[in-house]
Amino acid sequence: MAHCGIASRRASEQIIADGRVTVNGVTVTEPGTKVRVYDLVCVDGKEISLEERKVYVLLNKPAGYVCSLSDEKGRPVAASLLKEAYSERLYNVGRLDMFSQGLIIFTNDGDFAARLSHPSSELEKEYIVESSVPLPRTLAEEFQKGLRVDGVFYRCKEAHDVNARKMKIVLVEGKNREIRNVFASKEVGIRSLTRVRIGNVGITGLKPGEFRELTAQEVAGLKKLCKN
Repeated sequence: MAHCGIASRRASEQIIADGRVTVNGVTVTEPGTKVRVYDLVCVDGKEISLEERKVYVLLNKPAGYVCSLSDEKGRPVAASLLKEAYSERLYNVGRLDMFSQGLIIFTNDGDFAARLSHPSSELEKEYIVESSVPLPRTLAEEFQKGLRVDGVFYRCKEAHDVNARKMKIVLVEGKNREIRNVFASKEVGIRSLTRVRIGNVGITGLKPGEFRELTAQEVAGLKKLCKN
């Protein structure tokens, strides 16, 4: 399923467990089920097949878009920005929350997506955060050393103040809403949160809503940076 561009391996396992996959008309719920090249495999009743071209797209996601293929609340999804340009079924590698903006990668290469998104990859993601109030003088240092918020331990790889209301932060794991939770614990409001770099790929030249395909060298560089 990952090679068909349906979802990452991890997400595909959940789709199978949910009973949404059939092989020759029979529902399967075991991720390890073997199929042959001539078997008819369907997801939600639609036949799937291997995609011949691997696509790697870098999107500068605007704020206000959610990182999912569909949204039950009817909110705009980031993948919709790519639909006119690509016939392949692309899904996002990792996430940015609805109110954050910046770089996110879309692909139909399940192995690539799984490798980059796994915490063991330790792939750097760099963010620029603008606050609504002056930053506490010790916040960057505390975030680097690590701090616990509501029972969850957060620690960034790097943080330093750019100016009184702007901070650069580098994460290698990135727990759910990590930066927002840390800032909220210090009663610091966030005006904007932008991911400006993923590994060896930066935001330069991409305005919000714009996208481009990654070069073969960039894809190889991202794989090389992953430690898993």
